[in-house]
Amino acid sequence: MKTLFEKIIAREIPATFVYEDELCVAFRDINPCAPMHLLLVPRKPLVQLSSATAEDQALLGHLMLTATKVAAQEGLGEAYRLVVNNGAAAGMSVPHLHLHLIGGRPLKWPPA
Repeated sequence: MKTLFEKIIAREIPATFVYEDELCVAFRDINPCAPMHLLLVPRKPLVQLSSATAEDQALLGHLMLTATKVAAQEGLGEAYRLVVNNGAAAGMSVPHLHLHLIGGRPLKWPPA
């Protein structure tokens, strides 16, 4: 069974895409926690970060570098936060690795 993100990537569920390449996509979160809240999702359906292997090293690096590219494209410059939730107890609601790219306002610490 496909995850919600696999359905979005396949265009079976609509989303507002802001970026895509052969390895990942970025689209606007439907329930944003800040003025800019994007989800960066690998096309490969990894369940969560802790399920990644050495084989996924290049993909994980690509996601981080793409986050920087998308942040610049969306006008966030160097002021943004990346969040990766690992598992349901950490707030992960879709079992498909994804990065939250959050910005557009001052962010406080700690985030939780």
